[in-house]
Amino acid sequence: MNTKYIDLVNQTFQFPQEEFDLNGSTLKFHDIPLMELVEKYGAPLKFTYLPKISENIDRAKQLFDKAMKANNYKGAYYYCYCTKSSHFEHVMNEALKNDIHIETSSAFDIDIVERLKATGKIKNDTYIICNGFKREQYITNIARLINSGHENCLPILDNYEELKLLRDEVNTNFEVGIRIASEEEPEFEFYTSRLGIGYKDIVKFYEKDIKGQEGVQLKMLHFFINTGIRDTAYYWSELQKCLKVYTKLKKVCPTLDSLNIGGGFPIKNSLAFDFEYEYMVDEIINQINIACAEEDVPVPNIFTEFGSFTVGESGGSIYEVLYQKKQNDREKWNMINSSFITTLPDTWAINRRFVLLPINRWNDEYEQVLLGGLTCDSDDYYNSELDVTGIFLPKYKKDKPLYIGFFNTGAYQETIGGFGGLQHCLIPQPKHVLIDKDKDGNITTRLFSQQQTAADMLKILGYDKQ
Repeated sequence: MNTKYIDLVNQTFQFPQEEFDLNGSTLKFHDIPLMELVEKYGAPLKFTYLPKISENIDRAKQLFDKAMKANNYKGAYYYCYCTKSSHFEHVMNEALKNDIHIETSSAFDIDIVERLKATGKIKNDTYIICNGFKREQYITNIARLINSGHENCLPILDNYEELKLLRDEVNTNFEVGIRIASEEEPEFEFYTSRLGIGYKDIVKFYEKDIKGQEGVQLKMLHFFINTGIRDTAYYWSELQKCLKVYTKLKKVCPTLDSLNIGGGFPIKNSLAFDFEYEYMVDEIINQINIACAEEDVPVPNIFTEFGSFTVGESGGSIYEVLYQKKQNDREKWNMINSSFITTLPDTWAINRRFVLLPINRWNDEYEQVLLGGLTCDSDDYYNSELDVTGIFLPKYKKDKPLYIGFFNTGAYQETIGGFGGLQHCLIPQPKHVLIDKDKDGNITTRLFSQQQTAADMLKILGYDKQ
């Protein structure tokens, strides 16, 4: 009878997979022996595997290059990294090794850009696509960057007032984009995105406020929907609406030469994950080609803003199961030595799934469990894995420690969770380890941040006035 955890996985999925394999009865992630990581640094811990960032950037570039060649597409492709997914220096440094561009969303992003420029990691020809609703400080910082000679800083107008605010502070010629306020998916709470300008108003806005105005030109139309790039009727319908606006606008605006299709490539959230990236990219390029040919306008240069796709699959979190609580005849609660609310906020805030696997004891018998965090909050749990009916892990044994890992957690979790700040119920932020490869291809690790201490918390709370 197949009762071991490895048997369960083999019956349910194709295993091993590209990034997951076993070293005896323990898990390897991109050939990293994870139990060795636990033995060296302890748990809980977070880690970032930096080479995966470059790998995914290269993958997307190759997908677009292949699709453009196959469709005889005459425009260029520009890969932008959406910084809000992870602002950390080690992430930015790795991403910028790959001849990419940057998308920002707030005033402080520009300070990061200027720091990276000072070290030579961002050049004057790097596109800085400035998204988001812009108030005084953001406008001032954008203007400072443009006035300093960064010609490829491209503010994307989110509302009508932003153009005037920019003109008041920018003292040289500059280019702008316009964001389309797309319609939300049918089941969404609102009908139209709060971001951008309505489909029907964009051409009128251009002709009234931009066309013929000295010092400013329209370069880009920006399109993004919250569901991301998915093979759904909703996505293709919104893309067609966008292309109708682009072709209509291009006929009256010769400086318009770029279409930003946003981000939203999904990342692996299960061992059963399957997404046809190649088909989606090919069909997007094909539809843009067709729409422009039908309206007899040149195809645009294509920009994307991949955030989670860039950095998400580089991250992971490892916990130890501290104890098992049997609350009734059916529910077994495995209590981890940290909190989902503080370390993986997407799991409880928006029910995000991540790949969950045990780190050790793959040859042990398994059982169905629930996972609970340390806080006294009823929402501090995780219960959506494997075949969605529940979580299966090696049986809890008090004398045999069990470690579990959540994978592809590299986007948003630290910033949403408040890295280095207060944590719910004062559960400390885990230590964070950076994993890289040296020039010979050997795995290297270094500690990026220690686990928070009581002194760290007390200082934030005002108890330590020193």
